[in-house]
Amino acid sequence: MTPPSDASEPVQNGNLSHTIEAAEAQTAETGEDEEDQPLSLAWPSNPRKQVTFLIVFPIVFPLWITLPDVRKPSSRKFFPITFFGSITWIAVFSYLMVWWAHQVGETIGISEEIMGLTILAAGTSIPDLITSVIVARKGLGDMAVSSSVGSNIFDITVGLPLPWLLYTIIHRFQPVAVSSNGLFCAIVLLFIMLLFVILSIALCKWRMNKVLGLIMFGLYFVFLVVSVLLEDRILVCPVSI
Repeated sequence: MTPPSDASEPVQNGNLSHTIEAAEAQTAETGEDEEDQPLSLAWPSNPRKQVTFLIVFPIVFPLWITLPDVRKPSSRKFFPITFFGSITWIAVFSYLMVWWAHQVGETIGISEEIMGLTILAAGTSIPDLITSVIVARKGLGDMAVSSSVGSNIFDITVGLPLPWLLYTIIHRFQPVAVSSNGLFCAIVLLFIMLLFVILSIALCKWRMNKVLGLIMFGLYFVFLVVSVLLEDRILVCPVSI
């Protein structure tokens, strides 16, 4: 006779898989429920969350005071105030970040171009990183990729021209001088990197996986090294601006 344990193994494996799927679904629902809850400044009990609380408190506290939390039913009607107030706070934090980065660069002897390629580039991309991670965890991979691409296009076509336009209007249409040692070659390199990004995504069969992540890290490292070498005139760009 066949032992009963052999016949019950598929059922047990099936029950185990269903249990794992149910646990994962419950964890995802719990995470989404936590994101939908109003912001609380209560002291957390987890030591890791306590460290995170202390780090983000200087940023979260003024937002908590000045912006209505639209996740509260009583504050949903104030969403325009929250929307435009968030943009205002982004402008304030961006100004402080650029000012502090400039001061640090002058203190330790790093040029503005290199600070922009490294510190400021990372600082301005953190919000995009957070939003991309949030939507990717919800299974919206297309939205995560589109956000990373669209935000850069917005920065180039709106984020840069708008301040320049305001500057020229205030200063009676005086042009804004832009000077960079390897600007032309950096732009060409950026277009080449864009082609490599598209090719790498196609080679990964249009799926976000660990191989694609490693390729992206490698491309960024190459772009960063070459751009810094151009700015420091270790590599000379044949076309100067």
